[in-house]
Amino acid sequence: MKRISKSPLKMKKIKLLRFGRDFKPDQQVILRDYLAIERTRLANERTLLSYIRSSLYLLLGAIALYQLKEFANFKYLALTAIVFSVVFFVIGIYRFTLLKKSLKRVYYKSEEKEANDQED
Repeated sequence: MKRISKSPLKMKKIKLLRFGRDFKPDQQVILRDYLAIERTRLANERTLLSYIRSSLYLLLGAIALYQLKEFANFKYLALTAIVFSVVFFVIGIYRFTLLKKSLKRVYYKSEEKEANDQED
């Protein structure tokens, strides 16, 4: 068989569950931007708490379904709810840490740029 291209076929990496944004500040952070960062940080914490709350509610529902003796098929539903509970918790922690790192990067890059501008 003839090879069509000289280079081997390159597969692109598919990034699943990529929630981050690649934002690079080009100016210093002013008060309005600093307050927006703080507001975003607090919203990020609220979102994490809602993921944890949803996870705990699913866990409680799974425990209740598991304890029903009359319905044997509900045990499978309870196990499914436990799996989704763990998935919600992991996704919440993952998104929280990703956005937290992103906010730190934005804030500290702008601080470094401001310090470099003052030195020049």
